[in-house]
Amino acid sequence: MKPRGKSAAKNAPKKAPKLASSAERHRALRKQHESEAAQDYCEVVAELLDSGVEARVGRIAERFGLSHVTVSRVVRRLAREGYIVAKARAPLGLTPRGRALAAEARARHGVVVAFLRAIGVDERTAQADAEGIEHHVSPATLRAMARVAGR
Repeated sequence: MKPRGKSAAKNAPKKAPKLASSAERHRALRKQHESEAAQDYCEVVAELLDSGVEARVGRIAERFGLSHVTVSRVVRRLAREGYIVAKARAPLGLTPRGRALAAEARARHGVVVAFLRAIGVDERTAQADAEGIEHHVSPATLRAMARVAGR
């Protein structure tokens, strides 16, 4: 005999999560992380170039606290994807696509920092927290943050 009523619903076995949706979420997250690296690298290259400093793999590795090899691999990928200009023994450059990505990343960072400051977060913490938030916040949330921050 099957139990009836509200207690039956409470005691019913839970459905297992759909594997496809779980796999899709993980795939989307991996894609986000690739995009996050592209944004960070383009932003750093732009900062170096804009300050009159040659953008070199060693400087980027030092800035991120990563090995030269790790940075070289990411730079090669970003060059293949059309963001960075990388030639042997020459300083790095940005393509127009890389410049646009760097500008977008800077703008997002600025909005997130302004929002965090508007809600009372100190500057140092706001800068640190913005580094992660800026990559994962949706455009709708970013617009709302900008409204709150008065930007």
